[in-house]
Amino acid sequence: MNARPLFVLAIALSACTKGDAVRPGGIGSPAPAYSARNLDGQPVALSTLKGKVAVLNVWATWCEPCRDEIPQLEALHRQFAKENVELIGVSVDGAGMGGDVHDFMRDHDMSYTVWLDPDKQFSLQFLTVGVPETFLVDRAGVIRWHKIGALAQGDTTLASAIRQALRS
Repeated sequence: MNARPLFVLAIALSACTKGDAVRPGGIGSPAPAYSARNLDGQPVALSTLKGKVAVLNVWATWCEPCRDEIPQLEALHRQFAKENVELIGVSVDGAGMGGDVHDFMRDHDMSYTVWLDPDKQFSLQFLTVGVPETFLVDRAGVIRWHKIGALAQGDTTLASAIRQALRS
């Protein structure tokens, strides 16, 4: 394989960014002005969570790694529920799947809030690469932690990041 095209692409991409710039959706940047619908079809918006610490987990019912991390997310939800922390699952399942998502939540003992995003606006605004992916947004609306992929059983990095955000 000729490495030259990859080298040229790397140079071009590096020229498109400032060295000290924070990319949209990246750690240290303000969270995008994201809105969706809840399971009842009512509009919801990230801006309404200002003043709270928010954990946003983008997922889908068909995603096996998403299923694997649900118990850990549920445990975090229960652990921090009384500390002004909102855990929100952002489902990217297709339009009209609200009933299926609700059934899935019941079957997997999910008690945290779920927003529906069949148009994948979250992915576009936060520049995600797939599911699952998790973001921590502090009280001021700034992204403070980000994980691509499932949370591994026993991983305490998100809990630590939540505690740090609560102290700030």
